[in-house]
Amino acid sequence: MAKLFANLYDLIMAPFEKRGIARIRRKIISGVEGRVLEIGAGTGANLPFYSADKIISIDVLDPNPHMLEKAKLKAGNGKCSVHFHHGVAESLPFKDGQFDTVVATLVLCSVEDPEKVFQEIQRVCKKGGRIVLFEHVRTESSSLAAIQDLLTPAWKRVADGCHLNRDTGRYMRDSGIKIIKEKKYLKGIFIELEGKNPES
Repeated sequence: MAKLFANLYDLIMAPFEKRGIARIRRKIISGVEGRVLEIGAGTGANLPFYSADKIISIDVLDPNPHMLEKAKLKAGNGKCSVHFHHGVAESLPFKDGQFDTVVATLVLCSVEDPEKVFQEIQRVCKKGGRIVLFEHVRTESSSLAAIQDLLTPAWKRVADGCHLNRDTGRYMRDSGIKIIKEKKYLKGIFIELEGKNPES
């Protein structure tokens, strides 16, 4: 199933990327700076948008090795130094404070333990560093949220563990990350968050 999902992911996402997701990726990724960690990098949809003038290095991590193979093809232009890691976001194989920026786009819906992931993100991000997210979340509409709840059990099985109804914004707020920018799309179905790792 993991290989099939990796092979179909870009095809499934193509119409959504054209309708606005690619534009949002470009906006939030092009301003990222320094040493960057991207968790759940998938097939590497963000890689073309990193600015070589602002980036020292990029480390990307994903639990699906077939996704990483796809991502390596998108990193072949050589604009930025990219290092690939197979692993889970709940246990990041990096030192404390190693990164200036941590990025996650459309991935926190599928992690096993979002609270642990936010702990790990803060651990590896330097104090005062940036944490940039773009995620689909539990909608603010009670009727649509009920539909998300109904669909999530089956959706998780066919979409690599994706929870349609996960309130990722709440997990970020509860983690203690200082939110410096927040923008919602489609009444909360998608959310863009930019935070700072608190200074020690």
